[in-house]
Amino acid sequence: MNIGAPEIILIILAILLLFGYKKLPDASRSLGRSLRIFKGEMKGMKDDDAREGVRTKDAAQATPVRGEIVAPTTTATPASGDLTAQLHEEARVAEARAAELRARAEQTRVTDGPR
Repeated sequence: MNIGAPEIILIILAILLLFGYKKLPDASRSLGRSLRIFKGEMKGMKDDDAREGVRTKDAAQATPVRGEIVAPTTTATPASGDLTAQLHEEARVAEARAAELRARAEQTRVTDGPR
């Protein structure tokens, strides 16, 4: 499929008829900006992919954090108020444990430094 001089002239003529000679500089300027933005975004995506590869490699070498499974304490037949209080207490303990694990992870992140 070869595009020769007559086809190029027809394409240019069609563009001139569609946009007019006054709007062509603005259209070409806006096309150039769009291409620059697209190129920058593509470069950013490649950089992110390269950094993600490093993170994945580092994550594979990291030691996993092991959590504890704690059996819930239950009573034989708790009253409705007792069950609510018990659930609130278990939720408070779970939130405290999660906060402790987050603090430990943050401390590890601080001591390892940025990568």
